[in-house]
Amino acid sequence: MIRSRVPWVTCLLAVCLGAAPTRAADEPVLVFAAASLATAFDAMRPDVERAAGTTVRFSYASSATLARQIEAGAPADLFVSADTDWMNYLVERRLVRSGEGAVSAIAFNRLVLVAPASSTIALKIARNFPLHAALGSGRLAVADPTSVPAGKYAKAGLEYFDVWAGVQDRLAPGENVRVALQFVARGECPLGIVYESDAVADRGVRIVDTFPDGSHPLIQYPAALVSSRANPAATRVLAWMQTASARRVLARNGFRVDGLRTP
Repeated sequence: MIRSRVPWVTCLLAVCLGAAPTRAADEPVLVFAAASLATAFDAMRPDVERAAGTTVRFSYASSATLARQIEAGAPADLFVSADTDWMNYLVERRLVRSGEGAVSAIAFNRLVLVAPASSTIALKIARNFPLHAALGSGRLAVADPTSVPAGKYAKAGLEYFDVWAGVQDRLAPGENVRVALQFVARGECPLGIVYESDAVADRGVRIVDTFPDGSHPLIQYPAALVSSRANPAATRVLAWMQTASARRVLARNGFRVDGLRTP
């Protein structure tokens, strides 16, 4: 009886060992992504999961928060930042894969001044434009300019037009750009500075004007695999995010995709 069981056990062991690589490849993928990508990434989730062959979960927050979580050992497979600074922060610490083609921009964005949809405020962004006066007794909603990319871009744009000094003590800083967007959409702030993609995603706001290219650093979204992880499905997710299909979804959600490198 013992001898008759050996082939069965051996076959079962061989099947299990043979199936192990498939299970590893099919592990869920955890993507840490800048908060401004939430609407677009949620829209592309079914296509991403088909391409990856597994479940894909997205965790959204400010790029600063996500980068620090990865540094602390969070089990993310893929990181998509809203600026190059926080991606470089992880590259320098060897926490994301680097080298030629390892870090790829998947989208660009614009910076816009927004007001509640019902507001009648009219402003033209220009040198010394009357932003302080337009705020009245209210505050300017921005992402935290000390660490969050959208806030840093906003500060740079306001400095470019010589209006930062007049409003820096009138800010309502949010922990990420979507929080700043909600301050305006709920009418808690008369004006805010967010990404164009955020304004497109929320009917509670309207675009007052757009910051011109060159008034702040280029807004781009680099993506890279996390070094400590070895999930093959994450590679497929990153590859799909660089396809024409992904770019169509991003463009429909207010992102810029012209000029992106083709893998």
